Amino acid sequence: MISQDQRKLNSGFHAKSEPVEILKGIDLHGRIAIVTGGYSGIGLETTRALVGAGARIILPVRRLDVAKRELQGLVGDSDLIEMNLAEPASVRRFADEFKKTGLALDILINNAGIMACPEMRTPNGWEMQFAVNQIGHFVLTTELMPIMEKTPGARLVTLSSTGHKISGIRWDDIHFKGGYEKWPAYGQSKTACCLLAVEFDRRMKDKGVRGFGVHPGGIFTPLQRHLDKEEMVALGWLGADGEMSERAKAAFKTPTQGAGTTLWCATQPALGKLGGVYCENCDVADMQGEGEMARYVGVAPWAVETEDASRLWTETEKMLAAI
Repeated sequence: MISQDQRKLNSGFHAKSEPVEILKGIDLHGRIAIVTGGYSGIGLETTRALVGAGARIILPVRRLDVAKRELQGLVGDSDLIEMNLAEPASVRRFADEFKKTGLALDILINNAGIMACPEMRTPNGWEMQFAVNQIGHFVLTTELMPIMEKTPGARLVTLSSTGHKISGIRWDDIHFKGGYEKWPAYGQSKTACCLLAVEFDRRMKDKGVRGFGVHPGGIFTPLQRHLDKEEMVALGWLGADGEMSERAKAAFKTPTQGAGTTLWCATQPALGKLGGVYCENCDVADMQGEGEMARYVGVAPWAVETEDASRLWTETEKMLAAI
């Protein structure tokens, strides 16, 4: 089943709305947010905007030295806690440290991720994109749900991508044991990110807590670090001279604009009674249509299917129970 709410609201914002527009009149003083990957790319801009609106940000960080440098004057060192999304035990340690603070949790933003990397696996054989983008965030989310359910109005935002259209969940071979393909692996992991928000919302909406999947848009950030120049030329992102193509200039967002839909989902009062939907360009997305733009606009049905979301939740629990 797909939510009947999966359709545009005509929010009044657009693809390149800036954080200052989206957060105008939003007061987050006294609110607590966690942002994974919140010290790089659009994650850094998300952190910066939330802090500017008054929120206190707790950041799980894999590279503490880099985080301290990037966040100087923005987030205190005491609010940086080491965590590696590829290691469930590390994620649980972060959650335990956060629980010890006694803080509420108003906003959880699962922003961090990897894209189209060479074949890499965790020690127990999990495919790395699925391990980081899905399993690590699943552990973080489920560990923090008991805190969020005590805060009516709390929200989960998970970053998906239009890349989810490359692949639904490969139920018979989630970890690509039959042969690795980096783009289908990425697409599957981004479908999983969206399904996490769908099932979270189903479980939490009666407590006044909602979940949203987000496509931030095309943005040049460190996410592209595993792609060489030739591949980005083939994708149309760069010209033969290595500079951004005219097509990409028109379509791509700046890092601040790339944070827009995340911030909209995390803070907008208009979403108070909605959840379990995929959003793009600072609005709820329509279902994927036909034609040449179908690859880039709207959401594929497999990313918002409630039965698949419940099944993936159970399958992820089984993976974790087996280690």
